[in-house]
Amino acid sequence: MRNIIAFIRHFFNLFLFLILMGISLAILINYNQTYQVVFSNIANETTGKVGARYNAVEYYFRLKKTNEALVAENAELRGLLKQSFEGPDTSSIIKIDSLLKDTLGRVRKFQFLPAKVVNNNISDQNNYITLYRGAKQGAKKEMGVIGPQGIVGKVIDTSNNYCRVMSLLNRNSKVSAMLKKGFYTGLVDWDGKDPRYVTMHNVPKSAKVKVGDSVLTSNLSGSYPPGIMIGTVAAIKGDPSSGFFELKVKTSTDFYSIQYAYLVDNMIWTEQKQLEAKTPKDK
Repeated sequence: MRNIIAFIRHFFNLFLFLILMGISLAILINYNQTYQVVFSNIANETTGKVGARYNAVEYYFRLKKTNEALVAENAELRGLLKQSFEGPDTSSIIKIDSLLKDTLGRVRKFQFLPAKVVNNNISDQNNYITLYRGAKQGAKKEMGVIGPQGIVGKVIDTSNNYCRVMSLLNRNSKVSAMLKKGFYTGLVDWDGKDPRYVTMHNVPKSAKVKVGDSVLTSNLSGSYPPGIMIGTVAAIKGDPSSGFFELKVKTSTDFYSIQYAYLVDNMIWTEQKQLEAKTPKDK
């Protein structure tokens, strides 16, 4: 208590000056319209700046929830795309759960499940990615994985809450692809060198391909919907001994910074594989 009294005594003149100055300013502003306008403008500007700073700080701390909400919304929107459905069989009428078809009667083929990237490697010959979504949340082996810009890889293993993805940047990764112009198909893999580029093989020389053309997933891949971006043609190399081009493709996915991805569930792929497994093999 003594320290407080001593402090007040020591700074009494300063406190008195500040109080009297405040009273003077209040009288001046209250009884002078010009000063009222000036003070009001200063107060509004100061309040606006403080509010903007507060909103910026608040927005920063809400980024995680905002990102999660956007990822969930994108997954829902991807599920509404045309390539996520198949046209109905008009030769028969089958009752289908309304949640599995759209208003045109097209049957849902692909479902998208959002997942957060918790581990990602790009420095090895065979790279893998770990996603925070496992068997308990619907992750299954052989599911395709795509990102906001294009394909990422394929699920090879799952635990209860995580799944392991073979990245597109893996020497064992093979993806059926096609050129957007002309729909020529080929196979995309990685040579283990530059994480920014993959290679598309078996493109016929009859294809009028140019640098900058888009390379997409084809309809021959059960793991991905057709038409998902893989990348753009960066260079064209012709093999004189064959009738095919070899294309250097810049990946649309930035594997250095990917944070969220979507697992692609082909809801009728099991039926296709079961049928194909019944086909007699040539002896």
